[in-house]
Amino acid sequence: MTRPPSEPPKNEEEHAPARDAEGPESDAGGTSGKKERVLHTRVPAVLERELKRFAENLRMPVSNLVRAILEDAVHAADAAGESVEGRLKRAAQQLGLEREKLKKRVLPDQFVTVYAFQPVTLAQPVACSRCARSLARGEHAHLGMSEPPAKSPAERIFVCDACLPHA
Repeated sequence: MTRPPSEPPKNEEEHAPARDAEGPESDAGGTSGKKERVLHTRVPAVLERELKRFAENLRMPVSNLVRAILEDAVHAADAAGESVEGRLKRAAQQLGLEREKLKKRVLPDQFVTVYAFQPVTLAQPVACSRCARSLARGEHAHLGMSEPPAKSPAERIFVCDACLPHA
């Protein structure tokens, strides 16, 4: 039944595309749940002997044994993939949380000297000191009042409404 890969096929059936097990008319209405197909494959002689021996011990056709093995393998691969995907998502979330904690510990609090925020209407465009969003002229923002006061306009702290700290 098996032949070396270098040997040409003996008949056209080996190169024929997969077809319905019962012919094309068997599922014309699409009513059957599973549409079975014939699949030809080459296996090493040792594997063929093992499959035949195993199928004989189980008193079942080799094709049913191979189908069961393939279905189990696909199911196991799907389950393993879902498990790995879930673990990766949880690890990424945990990594994000740990990163935020580390940033809070390492980066100095830029609002440590701010004792109040004064709502203002901007006369000049600035960037939010927390999220770096551009704030346009005429937009509402909050000026951080600090002690000691900012020495230059570049040192002033402005925050957008979304970044305004709440008690």
